[in-house]
Amino acid sequence: MFKKYWVLLKSTGISPYIWTILCILPFYFIFQSSSTAEIVVGIILTIAFFLSYRLALLSNKWPVYLWTVILVGISFASTALFSYVYFAFFIAYLIGNMQDRFAFIFLYVLHLISYTVSINFKFFQPDELFLKQLPFIIIIWISVILLPFSMRNRKERGQLEEKLEDAHKRIEELVKLEERQRIARDLHDTLGQRLSLIGLKSDLARKLIYKDPEKARSELRDVQQTARTALNEVRKMVSQMRGIRLKDEIIYVKQLLKAAQIELVYNEEHTLSNVPLLTEHILSMCLKEAVNNVVKHSGAETCYISIEQSQNELIIIVRDDGVGGVSENDFVKGNGLIGMRERLEFVNGTLELFEQDGTALVIKIPNVKQIVKEQLI
Repeated sequence: MFKKYWVLLKSTGISPYIWTILCILPFYFIFQSSSTAEIVVGIILTIAFFLSYRLALLSNKWPVYLWTVILVGISFASTALFSYVYFAFFIAYLIGNMQDRFAFIFLYVLHLISYTVSINFKFFQPDELFLKQLPFIIIIWISVILLPFSMRNRKERGQLEEKLEDAHKRIEELVKLEERQRIARDLHDTLGQRLSLIGLKSDLARKLIYKDPEKARSELRDVQQTARTALNEVRKMVSQMRGIRLKDEIIYVKQLLKAAQIELVYNEEHTLSNVPLLTEHILSMCLKEAVNNVVKHSGAETCYISIEQSQNELIIIVRDDGVGGVSENDFVKGNGLIGMRERLEFVNGTLELFEQDGTALVIKIPNVKQIVKEQLI
């Protein structure tokens, strides 16, 4: 029971030791009184305060107003009778946790006025106990002003953090869904067509096996070649699903440009840091497509690849010294540029095409930063 109570106090964001002292402290002030009747009244007020406070925490809608008003009244009475001002701290915390904006403002103003009036009332009375704790009274008064807003902002930040987590989960689900759809499209467009072709040629070979054996053997060779092609495409798809690292893609790019007799200018020393696998996979696919376009369309002698990573974004530039005059329409025909832009949309990336002593293609992706979450901590 005590362990649960301690965990509850820690969850408020304020030290449990402070709460414990504030719970015990009223009895010290009550027993300073010389009258037995005043001591009994003080004990009753203290017990009534904590019972009302508990009911206020468990209540919803209008009962919260009722219990909070009662708490303000008990706090006022405790200040007037026993110079005990620290119940105001409990009430400030309670008001700060109220969700309804109207209730928050109304009870905040009511409590602030009540507390200010009570301490001013005691200030002009010759009460030595009250004057001794004047520095603490000023601290509590500042807490009455600031604590409700602090608690409310803390709660709103917690709700915002939950929404952020939900948004991240939703994005992950959408990415998985899109990946499944992409796999389905790739299977339909590649493997499905190959298998259909194998089926057609197998039927044709079966019909020709007695009429034209030589033609049947030719069809079976086509079946064999088609099956090998389908197997290679499946292996390629599987490797893409596992995620391609940019450094591995650079090796492929070097081989491709060397085979096309195009010189590669690239800074080998640059390494990426803190880049998610999904982002790196998308960059690798885009880089492959960009270099393929250089080989197919540019007629270039040199290909320049630049990778830069700043605090805010990651930039890849693929430039060639080819014939130039390449527009977006030249890429749309093969769906190369469209496919690159669709991939980059997953990571809020952009793609731009320039004519600069040839053609320059610029890919920009913002660094992944949980800015909101950093502000919440």
